[in-house]
Amino acid sequence: MKQLKPLLAAVLLSLAGASQAAKVLVVLSDADHLELKDGKTFSTGFYLNELAQPLKLLLDAGHEVTFATPAGKAPTVDASSLDPMYFQGEVATLKQYQALVDKLDITSRERSPVISLARVEQIGYAHYDALYIPGGHAPMQDLIRSAELGRLLTHFQQGGKPTALVCHGPAALLSALNNPVSAIARMEQGSRATPPGWIYAAYRMTVISNQEEGLAKAALKGGTMKLLPQTGLEQAGASYSSNSAPWTPYVVTDRELITGQNPASALQVGQALLERLKK
Repeated sequence: MKQLKPLLAAVLLSLAGASQAAKVLVVLSDADHLELKDGKTFSTGFYLNELAQPLKLLLDAGHEVTFATPAGKAPTVDASSLDPMYFQGEVATLKQYQALVDKLDITSRERSPVISLARVEQIGYAHYDALYIPGGHAPMQDLIRSAELGRLLTHFQQGGKPTALVCHGPAALLSALNNPVSAIARMEQGSRATPPGWIYAAYRMTVISNQEEGLAKAALKGGTMKLLPQTGLEQAGASYSSNSAPWTPYVVTDRELITGQNPASALQVGQALLERLKK
């Protein structure tokens, strides 16, 4: 009997760990470019570290992850994010996270496990316990105006389910505006009117700052974004804040919402999401 006790304890511990596993939905953009002003375009996608760092934390903790994009297409990694500077300057660390994304076939046109937001809705929003949206400029092309994403976010907001986003990712919260396509179009055309009925009005949050967008403007090769994420969220009614020094980690939590300002914030956003899933 004494010999069975350690085995029984191990089984119980395993079962306890399994009961804590959550189903996490990771939503990315279908877009591989961002349309800029004056008819220009900018090649983009998701930032590797913004997806992979929180993803590894979730998988290592035993959580189940599902990937989705608006149309169910394999997302594109932004080539500029394949840089050791986003991984403390460590080439080996960059390769480790790149290997994780490659192993999961996330960007594979033939084997990607990504499903569409329509499929997510068909499965049922209640199936998922948490939501994560990484950045890169791509969400500014499609996620911010996706009514399907808006319905998903509304479910999570009403249920108080953990909702984490980083860098340009928090701009996707604009999809929860009434008629987001027309609302975003008005914003892009310079309207200063506050859209009515946004579920995140007065929420404290962050997103890549206008200052940081200005510092990174050279990456747009002379182009200009139609809408800056900070401007859009503030106009919609967010209580926005940012760090005191650009490109340093900054995370804001308010109710179910966890937002990180920039690529340097991705790991902390992932850690905050993990802590929320323990509750």
